[in-house]
Amino acid sequence: MSTLMVFDTSYLYFRAFFGVPSSMRAPDGSPINAVKGLLDSIARLVDQYRPDLVACAWDDDWRPEWRTELIPSYKAHRVVEEVPAGIDQEETPDELAQQVPVIRDVLQQLGLAVIGAARHEADDVLASLAAQHSGRSLVVTGDRDLFQLVDDDISVVYVGRGVAKHEMVDDDWLVTKYDLPANRYVDLAVLRGDPSDGLPGVKGVGEKSAAKLLKQFGSLTELVEAAVTGTGVMPPATRARIVEGAEYILKAEVVVEVVKDLELPPPTALPLDVPEATAEAIQARLGLGGTMDRIVAALAQRGA
Repeated sequence: MSTLMVFDTSYLYFRAFFGVPSSMRAPDGSPINAVKGLLDSIARLVDQYRPDLVACAWDDDWRPEWRTELIPSYKAHRVVEEVPAGIDQEETPDELAQQVPVIRDVLQQLGLAVIGAARHEADDVLASLAAQHSGRSLVVTGDRDLFQLVDDDISVVYVGRGVAKHEMVDDDWLVTKYDLPANRYVDLAVLRGDPSDGLPGVKGVGEKSAAKLLKQFGSLTELVEAAVTGTGVMPPATRARIVEGAEYILKAEVVVEVVKDLELPPPTALPLDVPEATAEAIQARLGLGGTMDRIVAALAQRGA
């Protein structure tokens, strides 16, 4: 059974930008800390888990219109400039913005599949690649929303506390952490909310109270119907909050749930032999030091 490892590229390079010293510079003086940190993260995880296939998911549209039409506040706090009939500009530090096209170029030069999809976020790409893979899938991300993907064949390599301290999230992990299985994670996320994504959640309903509610009802629709019709067991104040947030709850469910059926290019098969001339050219241009040796060596290894 083959193993696919898919990377939440933008999460990793944002984290690298803030975690790797800004003093890291290319020979021409341009910043490379996000480039270096991202490549080191990929090298470390590929070396540890020895996948057979790899792919780097890309945000072709980080804030799709079909999601913002349902929940206008979705990621709105991160918009620098709205672009009518286009992709809104996301707030990004100048020195990181300079590195994003460099990151994509380097990944492609190394032979890594960089995969995006029009009108969809990297989350949807990650979900589609993992769900459609016949075998084991490892989704590398620090985004908790992707916990919804966990099943017998898909695990999340959660790097929210850093790559070195990553956790392997499976269904047992989720039950221990949230007292709910993965197939209810979307429901939990909707009720709890997520300020980082501009999702307010239901006022007064936190993780513990949300989990308690979800154990009583098989879906958010059932929960809302019970609240509106006065059936089911829940405190009066909670019932009133669910009724008040009913429209939000049903729309947010669509926004939070990832798309799993995108038609996408194939991932890259490993081992991958990066031509020496290619590695030397990247090294000469960016001055990545030992990072280039590590990523080339990791990609050249055969699966476990």
